[in-house]
Amino acid sequence: MATLTLTNASALGKPTSLTSTATTKPLSHLSFPFSPSKTLNLTAKTTSIKSAAPSSSDLSTTSISTSPQTLKSRLQNGDTLYGLFLLSFSPTLAEIAGLSGYDFVVVDMEHGPGGISEALSCLRALAATQTPAILRLPESSATWAKKALDLGPQGIMFPMIESSKEAENAVSYCRFPPAGIRGSAHTVVRASSYGIDEGYLSNYDDQLLIMCQVESEEGVKRAEEIAAVEGVDCVQMGPLDLSASLGYLWDPGNKKVRNALKGAEKAVLGTDPLVGGAYLAGFAMPHDGPQELRTRGYHMVSGCVDVGLFRSAAVEDVRRFQSSLISGSDDGEEHGNDADEKYWSE
Repeated sequence: MATLTLTNASALGKPTSLTSTATTKPLSHLSFPFSPSKTLNLTAKTTSIKSAAPSSSDLSTTSISTSPQTLKSRLQNGDTLYGLFLLSFSPTLAEIAGLSGYDFVVVDMEHGPGGISEALSCLRALAATQTPAILRLPESSATWAKKALDLGPQGIMFPMIESSKEAENAVSYCRFPPAGIRGSAHTVVRASSYGIDEGYLSNYDDQLLIMCQVESEEGVKRAEEIAAVEGVDCVQMGPLDLSASLGYLWDPGNKKVRNALKGAEKAVLGTDPLVGGAYLAGFAMPHDGPQELRTRGYHMVSGCVDVGLFRSAAVEDVRRFQSSLISGSDDGEEHGNDADEKYWSE
């Protein structure tokens, strides 16, 4: 029997055998909550393809080994994960995000302009950087979940979950019968490496991170029961929709909104993810930064949005140029700034 061993990038966006170290410096007008420069340690992954002898009744048997370092396993190991939301659906920005060292990237089909086809391009870009992808659905439905899961993300996020029943439904959308109602095309979809990974059915449930968003007045009241639903791995807080639900659309920092949010946080943190509870995940806000979320016990923190990062950088770039026109020359302080402050064309 001949054995051919290939080392390649995962179709699921999981670590490969490449090991590299990259150091980046933050722009001064951006806030990085943890280390300002991040080292990428990309764990080895090997794909083994074993071909039986031609005389065998089975022409070939293929098995693909998977790395244990999924988002789910890292959370179980006690890691705090830091990520970004991708609304632009730009594969280039997805690739940059992955190379920058984010632990995960959420491709946002709820508020971003893209759908399944556009999400696929972003997942492929993230896979090239060994960065796990999470897909946020436009709505919590079996159809959207099926199409998203067939792409092979490491995580899936269901918006606007307001009860344990809705959470149970979300979990059922992710599991094949008899455990759930997910439609099956596992022999040909990307999630199973187009059918090449014959172990997919035995490990997909252990590797998939299921996230339910709590982002309404009703949802925060039932955060504990949602976190206790079997199969729910994370409860994702949604401060903006929560503020709208409470009547403070333009004021997510309102005391009543913050108190409601902290009550839900306490409810989720009171559960044990290892024995039927859920991890706590959420968005950083201008009044409630990533460090604050981590200090309060959040296990997953989304610190920014790609569109917001570009907007802030673009507005600041124009402001600096216009200021130089008013003053007649560049501000003296600008000349002493780090190279990262210079225009990209320099």
